[in-house]
Amino acid sequence: MSHHFYYLLGRFNPTETPLMSKKVITREEWERKLKEVKIRKEDMNKLVMNFLVTEGYVEAAEKFRIESGTEPDIDLGTITDRMAVKQALQSGNVEDAIEKVNDLNPTILDTNPQLYFHLQQQRLIELIRSGKIEEALEFAQEELAPRGEENESFLEELEKTVSLLVFEDVKNCPYGDLLDVSQRLKTASELNAAILTSQSHEKDPKLPSLLKMLIWAQNQLDEKAVYPKINNLTAAALEDPEI
Repeated sequence: MSHHFYYLLGRFNPTETPLMSKKVITREEWERKLKEVKIRKEDMNKLVMNFLVTEGYVEAAEKFRIESGTEPDIDLGTITDRMAVKQALQSGNVEDAIEKVNDLNPTILDTNPQLYFHLQQQRLIELIRSGKIEEALEFAQEELAPRGEENESFLEELEKTVSLLVFEDVKNCPYGDLLDVSQRLKTASELNAAILTSQSHEKDPKLPSLLKMLIWAQNQLDEKAVYPKINNLTAAALEDPEI
């Protein structure tokens, strides 16, 4: 999609229009220009497969492989293992997630101290969430404090996490969002990216990046012309320009 806009940005030069006005591009002209841009179906299929693999939709990826003949760049069997790790972490079972990722590839955590610290930090958060205060303090002192002494950023994150124990009502704690489900998802996403990197696969799907490029291209073209644009990315439908 972004290729369409890069092409069109070049075709509609702002020097062709008066200084204080914009070129008006009709739907007919716009669609004609879009049809001139050729995108191979194989490239679109690879884009879809990349998204399914990266996001962990193993059944959909297998079905799409059969229907389109598009081969994934990794073994689909590894997706199931990766999603099991991610699901364990999203459920708050950090120890199980660590065990699973070590079974999958023990070098991932050995070579990524920041990720390992965040996993242990998440384990501390889960202890606090469960009300296991004494166990949480002991765990923080034995497992996380030594790492904080070696790394200032780790120490800062540890202090924020331990501050949850000071407040009877965590809603009053400035770092209460650490107990939100979003924190689990953040840590799970970091671990998922590390696993993908270890498998020589992109850690992020390409499709969202292309959508961001589409938005950027439209914003650039807005300064030069009035044209049919996509306002709803979900519907992906062209809307006539307001003149």
